Amino acid sequence: MYAVVGCTECGTYWLLTDPRESDSATCPKCGRRHQTKKLNRFYETDDREAAREARAALLAKKHGDSAAFDEVAHVSELEQRVEESGLSEEAYLEQSGIDADEVQQAGDTSTASSRSRDEKVRDAVREGGTEAEVVDRAVDDGVPRGAAEKLLEKLRRQGEVIQSGGELRLV
Repeated sequence: MYAVVGCTECGTYWLLTDPRESDSATCPKCGRRHQTKKLNRFYETDDREAAREARAALLAKKHGDSAAFDEVAHVSELEQRVEESGLSEEAYLEQSGIDADEVQQAGDTSTASSRSRDEKVRDAVREGGTEAEVVDRAVDDGVPRGAAEKLLEKLRRQGEVIQSGGELRLV
């Protein structure tokens, strides 16, 4: 379940995952904690993409851009148009005199050491557990403890990590 909610302090809209199971939520912009039962719910759905679209419509309306928003196709339609238009990446590279296979090999960053701190903290959250367990896993993966704690808090403020039943989850 996803809900588009709004902060009563700063007016920011964000997506809240499982609003019925969370006791509180933190605004990703101003950091204010809200009781989820008291948050204004503008839209609820089981479909994340539909919730994102509803949030985008609310933001457009808030900024006086509803007419322009209505003229733009849904993001899935836009993605399809991009796929159908122009050259593929490989064809573009080949026409530019660049070997697409070499570009692919140069961009291969599958080694664990090339992961950023943010990715390591996100991976630790994906494995589940309490805040302390997540931070310990990130530290074991090479992230300094202070940096892991700050990144985790940043993900919370942005609404990308929630706490449910004492365990952290990515939204």
